[in-house]
Amino acid sequence: MVTTTVYGQMQRRGGGALAVASRNLAAARHAAYWWVLMSGFAEPLLYLLSIGVGVGRLVGDMPLSDGRLVTYAQFVAPAMLAASSMNGAMAETVMNFYAKLKFMRLYDATLATPVTAVQLSGGELLWALVRGGFYSAAFLAVMVVLGLTSAGWALAALPAALLVGLAFGGLGLAVSTLLRSWQDFDYVNVGLFGLFLFSGTFAPPSGFPAAARVVVELTPLYHGVVLIRGICTGSPQWGLAWHAAYLVALAAGGLWLASRRLEKLLLK
Repeated sequence: MVTTTVYGQMQRRGGGALAVASRNLAAARHAAYWWVLMSGFAEPLLYLLSIGVGVGRLVGDMPLSDGRLVTYAQFVAPAMLAASSMNGAMAETVMNFYAKLKFMRLYDATLATPVTAVQLSGGELLWALVRGGFYSAAFLAVMVVLGLTSAGWALAALPAALLVGLAFGGLGLAVSTLLRSWQDFDYVNVGLFGLFLFSGTFAPPSGFPAAARVVVELTPLYHGVVLIRGICTGSPQWGLAWHAAYLVALAAGGLWLASRRLEKLLLK
């Protein structure tokens, strides 16, 4: 009853996006959701400990764009942070969003209220950002404990990690409106795993063939990895602004496409 009252008040004040996010917050009180949340954080952490720390002893130091050398764990950790933000945002805006759209039919009723398609998409994106922010903050804390970055640079990297989550959240919303069935999630998972492996996460793209390097440098996770790595390793440069602008454009484009698709699918 209280949740319904708050929901209605937010709608009357024009806060449709906040109303959608508050509904997700109320639904997240169930214990099962938190088990899913924790599992999404565990995967990149295990990659960091096994590959970054374990295999890193065999690889040695890695060069940064400014010529400095860092340990392999310091090189990989920012990429795992970017991947964690990506996975959290995509899980929320693809799988959960698709379930609410196609099977729960939640949005049919939502758009019958003063909430618009843009507000609906924005609310889901905001909630995805909350989930991505949880992953990012926890992962940065682990990095500080392991000595892979300083507390100051970790605080500076948090907004960058949130930006990665925002970008992939917008992309996920757009993708989910294009899916035809649950089988299409296989294509999404293959795409995400490809990004995870070949976006400069484990090795710099300079070692790739020229054609492959161009493809890698066009992918969104690559821009997130470069942005976060530059901050976490204490080497921010003006060139990082281009990577941030790319992610902002991706988030805005995804939000716009998702809103248009929702209007087409639900407002007939």
